[in-house]
Amino acid sequence: MAMFFDPFRELDRMSTMTEGRRGPRFVPMDLYREGDHYMLNADVPGVDPGSIDIDVDGSVLTIRAVRTLSTAENAEWLTQERPSGSFVRQLSLGDGIDADSISASYHNGVLSVMIPVSQRMKPRKVAITAGAPETIAVTTGKPAAAKK
Repeated sequence: MAMFFDPFRELDRMSTMTEGRRGPRFVPMDLYREGDHYMLNADVPGVDPGSIDIDVDGSVLTIRAVRTLSTAENAEWLTQERPSGSFVRQLSLGDGIDADSISASYHNGVLSVMIPVSQRMKPRKVAITAGAPETIAVTTGKPAAAKK
């Protein structure tokens, strides 16, 4: 009895396990602070930059992208590990973000989003004045007694 070995059989079984997954897929990302801004780098290889949408709604930053795979109509897939379709990632922004100044660029399949820290949240120095402390008048709301 001869055994037939098909090297693509296991790959085919594995790809069918994920075929039923519908809806937006996860976008892997790195996020770090560098000086007075945060940098978000998201992997979106093979995505047309024109399909990427970034919006800020309140305190939520949302990244959406679409990857389409082009193949001939009569192509017979042996394996399909590069997912296509919609991708989404949401990030909750804190209070100290300057949402109006967020900017983004796309290079070599990586979407880079620069998220600046707002001016009021940046560390600052407090000036110290030298000399005698000034007298501060405290009022209690009662009229002061007249001096004789």
